[in-house]
Amino acid sequence: MDAPRRSAPLISTFLSIIFLFVHGGHSFYLPGVAPQDFDKGDQLMVKVNKLTSIKTQLPYSYYSLPYCRPDTIVDSAENLGEVLRGDRIENSAYVFKMREPQMCNIICRKTLDAKSAKEFKEKIDDEYRVNMILDNLPLVMPIRRGELDATPVYQLGYYVGLKGQYAGTKEERHFIHNHLAFTVKFHRDQLTETSRIVGFEVKPFSVKHDFEGEWKDEKTRLSSCDPHARRLVASSNNPQEVEDKQEIIFTYDVTFEESEVKWASRWDAYLLMSDDQIHWFSIVNSLMIVLFLSGMVAMIMLRTLYRDISRYNELETQEEAQEETGWKLVHGDVFRPPTNSDLLCVYAGTGVQCFGMMFVTMMFAVLGFLSPSNRGGLMTAMLFLWVFMGIFAGYASARLYKLFKGTEWKKIALRTAFMFPGSIAVVFFILNALIWGEKSSGAVPFGTMFALIVLWFGISVPLVFVGSYIGFRKQAIDDPVKTNKIPRQIPEQAWYMNPIFSILIGGILPFGAVFIELFFILTSIWLHQFYYIFGFLFIVLMILIVTCAEITIVLCYFQLCSEDYLWWWRSYLTSGSSALYLFLYAAFYFNTKLEITKPVSGMLYFGYMLIASYAFFVLTGTIGFYACFWFTRLIYSSVKID
Repeated sequence: MDAPRRSAPLISTFLSIIFLFVHGGHSFYLPGVAPQDFDKGDQLMVKVNKLTSIKTQLPYSYYSLPYCRPDTIVDSAENLGEVLRGDRIENSAYVFKMREPQMCNIICRKTLDAKSAKEFKEKIDDEYRVNMILDNLPLVMPIRRGELDATPVYQLGYYVGLKGQYAGTKEERHFIHNHLAFTVKFHRDQLTETSRIVGFEVKPFSVKHDFEGEWKDEKTRLSSCDPHARRLVASSNNPQEVEDKQEIIFTYDVTFEESEVKWASRWDAYLLMSDDQIHWFSIVNSLMIVLFLSGMVAMIMLRTLYRDISRYNELETQEEAQEETGWKLVHGDVFRPPTNSDLLCVYAGTGVQCFGMMFVTMMFAVLGFLSPSNRGGLMTAMLFLWVFMGIFAGYASARLYKLFKGTEWKKIALRTAFMFPGSIAVVFFILNALIWGEKSSGAVPFGTMFALIVLWFGISVPLVFVGSYIGFRKQAIDDPVKTNKIPRQIPEQAWYMNPIFSILIGGILPFGAVFIELFFILTSIWLHQFYYIFGFLFIVLMILIVTCAEITIVLCYFQLCSEDYLWWWRSYLTSGSSALYLFLYAAFYFNTKLEITKPVSGMLYFGYMLIASYAFFVLTGTIGFYACFWFTRLIYSSVKID
């Protein structure tokens, strides 16, 4: 009877791991992140975040508009990822009491001047949304797609206002959402009677409030709102217009709804912002196609190579040896160092750094440590992992450099530490200057910029040198065959073996492995939606690795069979060319899915996508290169060569 009891926790743990892997951990919370319990009447502080727009991609702080302010504005502590995302989390004038409904609470009264009215109109034209947070839950606006659809789609935040015709005029006017009807959903503990917040929703209204008698701040009685009937009076018939010298009264309601949703699953509803069925079907379909192609390629390669090696090893006489053709003929040149070998070492080391960062990040994300509830955690983790993976970059570049008979390891370490990050930093600083010029909260502050430089120069660069020192002290990798002193002449190649043609063809399959998932990633970044299926993303990463390796090995094999031994750079560029297709797809996505009209926003989009494509080039190119490196060493060590 004891054995089943011992195995039960193991089975439970195994099933939990599978569940987390598939669902990306979005229902999982860390042991150190405890839920907060509220008693009836406890004060709930609503925090405000940035204003966002999918039309401009430029975030602004909430108080950049003349909204109602609390007595003292307190900035919340933010991690590095939140700052880089442009988050500006501050306290607000909205204060609730747990499970105590409120109706038509007055926040403040504002009289717009010409400047304030212009600012509101600009934000309404650009379709900016206001983002708020309660107990680490973002504010959402439920939208029902049809009368029969019981499950709403949630939109992050609410629009600053809207445009439309009013009172029979043809001229479009601007109206502000000055009345917010909040709904706080809570899960009650039957034993302790405490509550946990599991939902935070809003329905915005534009209402031109009227009041009776003199203005008495929050105690003023509004004739446009009937607290006894628990509703607004003629809200849609008399909206609040945004014009110079207009008086605007900001109000809110709050209702509390008990929910069966438990605290650990409260993010599940927020993550249903896209059609999951299409998402899952597309991912599975893409994976099946790529797996099938990879299996076919692997089978062909294994059978062909096995026949070649058997035939070469069966040759006995010199006459037969002289008649041999194919990849064995170039054994004396296949390991000859390439041109610009130093640059290849730098890119190979940088690719190892990228690969280590991506792989470890995906592992943390799959286990739920980087769920959307951990705001900014993904970017913070990627930055710190990139910094600490510098030791592997230095090691890989130095090992390859010593293989090419290099002697100045400090020079190669310096280039590895500065070439890729330096080029990224230049583009990033230019884009940050553009954002700064627009006075957006997305501009990285000086203190954060200094912290990034400290991470680069203080940790990453020294680790690269440490890795290079260790790698260079290692014994040099021995080639399986000796290299001839005089290079062999490469025969004329067929048109389909042209380097440019084969490189461009080689990038199609790796891009095909990720382009469906890429659509959802771009949507989450540029259309402000949550991305949470990290389990599938991890599988796609594995498929990408296999695809890059196999397509590069196949094309390298064909190249060597045609007696072309210049495979070093071509192996890197073959799979790395998938980055070109990624950038072209980003341009296609820009023209078909986004509504960006401002030049600065367009420059930001293509600037950041250029950085992403460059990193993708380094990652995929390194995977293809090392796969080809392993392949050539394997086949030439498997044949008998005099």
